Amino acid sequence: MKKVKVIILRTAGTNCDKETAFAFEAAGAYPELVHVNELSSGKKNLSEFAILAIPGGFTYGDDIASGKILANELKFAMEEEIERFIKCGKLMIGICNGFQVLVKAGLLPNLTGDFKTIEATLTLNDSNKFEDRWVYLKNAKSRAPKTKCVWTRGMDGVIRLPVAHGEGKFVPRDKNILSRLKTDGLVVFEYVDSRGQKCGYPDNPNGAVDGIAGICDPTGRIFGLMPHPERHLSIFQDPEWTRMGIKKEEEGAGFVIFKNGVDFAKKYL
Repeated sequence: MKKVKVIILRTAGTNCDKETAFAFEAAGAYPELVHVNELSSGKKNLSEFAILAIPGGFTYGDDIASGKILANELKFAMEEEIERFIKCGKLMIGICNGFQVLVKAGLLPNLTGDFKTIEATLTLNDSNKFEDRWVYLKNAKSRAPKTKCVWTRGMDGVIRLPVAHGEGKFVPRDKNILSRLKTDGLVVFEYVDSRGQKCGYPDNPNGAVDGIAGICDPTGRIFGLMPHPERHLSIFQDPEWTRMGIKKEEEGAGFVIFKNGVDFAKKYL
């Protein structure tokens, strides 16, 4: 069976790296925790891996802004290596702080294709406080059928994942960027209520524009989201599971995301 190697990138303040590694291992991959200095120094080579995962946490204490310092390291210290990785068709996922990193490095949504232009941001929650709860999400492909995110294939209907962030409000740079995200099918997940309808706070925990909770790049291979899929690998991690009539072990919605990524890498990379 093909060996899919996943690099779990960590640095000072990362705190979801082991959970993310466990999720990929459960999905059939071979994760390796790697400090960013090992990449920038050349001790580790990004080309060895099929998937780059940037997990959640508070890298560098969220100094300047959440994810900004690590984003600058990717953008300036490892620019050529990151570009080669993407152009080889490999996969990336950024979760919570990792999503902030990808957006602030210009890797998402990357509509210009230059890996440099900042087209959106993730900023302070409208509530002005840290939000920690389970939320409902809907795959936006129901409104944009050409959504091509390889990480979320087969994920129809409404799912639940937990959020835990202080700067999760997704804001596109302008109306043109927002329009492109929608028409090009790059909006992957939207915050909804339990009925799958558009919602306000607290179901939209941060005030994200149009309820956007996750997006992908035009290739569908780079994916970022604020909720934490690594915290819902089993249905029994959902605090509502006792009300769901669960009779046997079932996969959590988050597990499907990791399995999709690993299966894609096994087939194509």
